[in-house]
Amino acid sequence: MRQIILDTETTGLEPSEGHRIIEIGCVELINRQITGNTWHQYIQPEREIDAGAIEVHGITNESLVDKPRFADIAGEFLEFIRDAELVIHNAPFDIGFLDHELKRLDSKMQPIAQRCSVVDTLVMARRKHPGQRNSLDALCKRYEIDNSQRELHGALLDAEILADVYLVMTGGQASLSLDSHTDGSGTQAQDVRRLPADRPPLRVITATADEQAAHDARLDAIGHTCGGTAVWRQLEEKG
Repeated sequence: MRQIILDTETTGLEPSEGHRIIEIGCVELINRQITGNTWHQYIQPEREIDAGAIEVHGITNESLVDKPRFADIAGEFLEFIRDAELVIHNAPFDIGFLDHELKRLDSKMQPIAQRCSVVDTLVMARRKHPGQRNSLDALCKRYEIDNSQRELHGALLDAEILADVYLVMTGGQASLSLDSHTDGSGTQAQDVRRLPADRPPLRVITATADEQAAHDARLDAIGHTCGGTAVWRQLEEKG
């Protein structure tokens, strides 16, 4: 399963008022593993940035003078997120700006939600922690994730932090692999043990109806918690 943790920075709060995207940051996850593959771009918005927005992200008009326009990077960006599940904190904000940019290019372009499925971690956090603060900073504090380098907002930095928050908030499990372990240095080590060729066949024990029902109920609960479909169920459907 390929997921893209995505964040944007903008000139202001409302695309309907002509505000534009000035930064996009993306972090790739495959099967809940952070791959190290990222996509990041500053963008010339062709308008002034609101003073209040500069106080939030620190990106100035002068710093964007020589940056490409959205039209110049749209194709590369859409290719990077193609067929992925997008994971975004307060998704309507970022999706609204992205759709606004796409419509400026071509009114017939597909909106983001028709290109990718979208998971909103703010909705997920509010469901898990009702009545509490669920900003990215608040979630970092709650889940003990270091965000000390985050003095200002930044699309790529916030996407990297959100990736850690999302993995912890949805269970923290990064892999179902049982064929390796870590050695004392923290690096992955292989321990291969050969079984004798004349060993007796392994006994196969099938699940009872009650065990299968409990398994299905557990997958439903995981899907409800993460606001989507459990990876195991997706693998079962493909298999």
